[in-house]
Amino acid sequence: MNKKTKVLFRQRSMEMGGVEKVILSMLNGLDKEKFDMTICLNINQGELRNEIPVHVRKVFIGEGRENFSKNGLIQKIQLAKRKIKLDKAHKNPKVSAKILNDNFDVEIAPTYATFAAVLNSSNKNSKKIGWFHSDITLPKLQPLVPEILKQIPQFDYFIFGSQQTKDILIETYPNLQIPENQVVRNAIPIEELKKKSEEFTPDFPQKPVFVSVARLHSRKGFHKLMDAHAKLLKDGFDQQIIVIGDGEEMSNLRKQATELGVTDSFKFLGSLLNPYPYVKNADFFILPSESESWPLIIADSLILQKPIISTNVGGIPEMIVHDKTGYLINYEADEMYSAMKKFMTEPEYIAKIRANLVDIEKLFDNQQIFDAVENIIINLTKN
Repeated sequence: MNKKTKVLFRQRSMEMGGVEKVILSMLNGLDKEKFDMTICLNINQGELRNEIPVHVRKVFIGEGRENFSKNGLIQKIQLAKRKIKLDKAHKNPKVSAKILNDNFDVEIAPTYATFAAVLNSSNKNSKKIGWFHSDITLPKLQPLVPEILKQIPQFDYFIFGSQQTKDILIETYPNLQIPENQVVRNAIPIEELKKKSEEFTPDFPQKPVFVSVARLHSRKGFHKLMDAHAKLLKDGFDQQIIVIGDGEEMSNLRKQATELGVTDSFKFLGSLLNPYPYVKNADFFILPSESESWPLIIADSLILQKPIISTNVGGIPEMIVHDKTGYLINYEADEMYSAMKKFMTEPEYIAKIRANLVDIEKLFDNQQIFDAVENIIINLTKN
């Protein structure tokens, strides 16, 4: 019997997000007969922390907030202690090596946030894989870019989450020495997604409902969507917006909703483990982001055969054919306004899009994705 390849994934936490879902799909989809998998979290925190499959070993450096005391003072002490522990682990790779107590053939950084943890590993013999899902020109990323550019050439192999992510990096930094690399799109658990979408039927109002699912960051564009929504209401186009997700932008958005007088029609449901019944039962899906890589939620919405309005950013044009399987716009409130108005007032147009979505799931071949990653790992360990 062949010895299994030992694979380690490094990740900060398991809050609800695209990268976390990619990790889960890999842990579930990679062949457990070939790979002995471990995930090391900096903090055992987030809605998805208990979704890690049973055959995968999970270790962590610090406890998550979920395990902290409800007493404010004790919680502050626990947070301070955790910070000291994490700082120590960041400076000294032997801290996590002691917790892991194993040697791995391959170590994977699923996002730039864990590049350092993998590259500085005390296991010098393991092959290192970096995974990159971001647009390198993103303004918020700029303070980290010099470090990321220094780290990329140090990997043995590099995976891009979309063709656009790779193209922009090469275009912006043509002299960067990128290791051997490949574009690997994110896998979608199609049957599980369909099953989850049937779990319940949300109670929607008798008016057009647009749903969106994303972390609440300023670059997700919800402030612009809210402006478009308020203008549509003012012009007599009644509709409801439902946003599923959480993040630091929540308080700003709630304040904006109050100022615009749309608190009843622009709803925030927070982070949900299962947003799919909302996607399935809404009239339309909308993603107003300033930047994206290859957003899983777009693939999910296509599979649930939902007419989509999305900004034309990142890998989205690799997923949606404009005017056929969805409607692509620029990152402008006026364009959001026009697209939403079109979706609400042109039933023939929507019928055409729905007809084009009937066989869309054939485009998403998960096995091909898992095979690609398995081959990368196996070929790396042969060398």
